Amino acid sequence: MSIAIQPRENYLNTTTGVLSWLLTKDHKRIALLYLITVTVMFFLGGVAITIVRLNLMTPDSGLVSADTYNKLFTMHGVIMVFFFLVPVVPTVLGNFCLPLMIGAKDLAFPRLNLASWYLFVLGAVWALYAMLAGGLDTGWTFYTPYTTSSSHSNVIPALIGIVIVGFSSILTGLNFIVTVHRLRAPGLTWWRLPIFVWTIYATSFIFLLATPTVAMALILEIVERLWGIGIFDPALGGDPLLFQHLFWFYSHPAVYIMILPGMGIVSEVIPCFSRKNLYGYTFVALSSFGIASLSFLVWAHHMFVAGISLYAAMIFSLLSYLVAVPSAIKVFNWTATLYKGSISFEAPMLYALGFVCLFTAGGLTGLFLACLGMDMHVHDTYFVIAHFHFIMVGGMVMAYMSGLHYWWPKITGRMYSEWWSKLSALIIFIGFFLTFLPQFIVGYAGMPRRYNHYPPEFQVWNVMSSAGASILGVGYVLPLCYLILSLWYGKPAGPNPWGATGLEWQTPSPPPTENFATTPVVVRGPYEYHVEKAQNEL
Repeated sequence: MSIAIQPRENYLNTTTGVLSWLLTKDHKRIALLYLITVTVMFFLGGVAITIVRLNLMTPDSGLVSADTYNKLFTMHGVIMVFFFLVPVVPTVLGNFCLPLMIGAKDLAFPRLNLASWYLFVLGAVWALYAMLAGGLDTGWTFYTPYTTSSSHSNVIPALIGIVIVGFSSILTGLNFIVTVHRLRAPGLTWWRLPIFVWTIYATSFIFLLATPTVAMALILEIVERLWGIGIFDPALGGDPLLFQHLFWFYSHPAVYIMILPGMGIVSEVIPCFSRKNLYGYTFVALSSFGIASLSFLVWAHHMFVAGISLYAAMIFSLLSYLVAVPSAIKVFNWTATLYKGSISFEAPMLYALGFVCLFTAGGLTGLFLACLGMDMHVHDTYFVIAHFHFIMVGGMVMAYMSGLHYWWPKITGRMYSEWWSKLSALIIFIGFFLTFLPQFIVGYAGMPRRYNHYPPEFQVWNVMSSAGASILGVGYVLPLCYLILSLWYGKPAGPNPWGATGLEWQTPSPPPTENFATTPVVVRGPYEYHVEKAQNEL
């Protein structure tokens, strides 16, 4: 897979004017625009939950009023789910790496790629307007009747913003699918694709098939709120269960929109820092589509206490257990890849191993929620909050940090501080467990989520959780500091600082504007580390 590396003018230094960035069609620049945007949204959502955690330090909730509390956790949920967790890996790392990993000069539709970023920004502006001009108190799930007759907050602007960002996701997914089908380098067959490409490809189908459902549901809520037409609100003759079915038909596959690309990142990082081929490549690739397919069949496990029939609940419980199988395949294959590997604990590897630990713990607790009897007990408690965050924050954000650290030398041409990056990974891992393990305990004991008061016997666990959140916050701020500083003070990275085998490492760092001086020809698989080892021994 080797090609000649010829230094050329790169995308960072061709034109430096702001207008050139705002009108760019270069996938790498658009990825950086997304990086800046989603990072801002992440920290805004973090500020909201910081105030919530401070409020929960005492049982009587003396910091903010109940109404403000409702608006803060809604702001946190809406921003983190729709404007960070769902888009971050596909739009940032997917946008930057996908063409490089398949030997293409750009995505199939560069103008559409730029348009998707503008739609994302427009959606974010609408949502932030709703939250800053009086707030939103419905919760991120927008259940009726909260979004129709009961709420007097800025529901419609928030719904408009999420519908707009849904179109951004659809355009991104379409672009990725066409790119993978049409722009692969000569010799890059389907069974030579990197796993990250497989997971982005599978995620793109979820974007296309699931996002229109939630968009239609939210548009119907806007219609109901504006004109009083009974669609979901029971007071108007509507059916609230219909909205829950439509919402979760999107929102459970959205969990895998968040986690599948993270699995792809880990499948790139573990072979590289183990110096071994990915064990069971075919099973790992196909399990991505197994997860994507089964994700559309388990939405009603969110509705076990909502009034669905017992027989339907039993079927969805069984399917929810079944979706754990392809996820377990990936974990077993990562573990087998590590076995007898020549492991080096660089920052990307530490984050990847943190992902495996937290994702496995979160997945196992998900089996409890798939059990009908157990779900009846812990539904709408902090047990659910802890499970969700183990998967989404502990898992997906750790994977994103792993990928960001892995490809940062390629993105910028600079290395970051090894010491600080490893410290940050350790702080985040410890802070995460201190934050969310206590929530499993109080949730199992019966503390409901989204309440600003709680019994005094739960205070010690909430204080521990808030203290852990402060540690977690430090861990998230550190990468922002040392990654930015690396732009000026980091050592030159060279084209391939990790000794990786993918096509993206066969170009200069940062890559030239058109990625490759000549179109590469692929003659082997993406993880042929045994070939590299044999060559080194010779």
